[in-house]
Amino acid sequence: MAAKTHAILTLLLLSALAIASPATALGGSVVGGRTKISSVESNQEIQQLGNYSVTEYNRQQHQSRNGDGGDTNGDLKFVKVVAAEKQVVAGIKYYLKIVAAKGGNKKTFDAEVVVQAWKKSKQLMSFAPSPRN
Repeated sequence: MAAKTHAILTLLLLSALAIASPATALGGSVVGGRTKISSVESNQEIQQLGNYSVTEYNRQQHQSRNGDGGDTNGDLKFVKVVAAEKQVVAGIKYYLKIVAAKGGNKKTFDAEVVVQAWKKSKQLMSFAPSPRN
């Protein structure tokens, strides 16, 4: 009886490994892990998310400074997204590396945006200068 139980457990373990290993061994992504997005500079959706991130960051800065739309002279200007990853969460979370300009000087920023298509919503979770330019 114990040998039969051991054989069944071994079979279940081997089955689970056979199902899980193709996704990781053959270069697939891990469920819930980040996936690199290729060709970001030609990807319209990713470039639009980058533009949204900069616009939303500027809007948040205006609200925290003076509570309205006020002066836009110090705003960042979106240039392009140069790298991106995505992760399935309650929606899709995008990790963007964005080039933006302020006063003619280009800098790189890291942004995180969560998109929930079924709610037709997107939210800027973070936006900060990139430590790796």
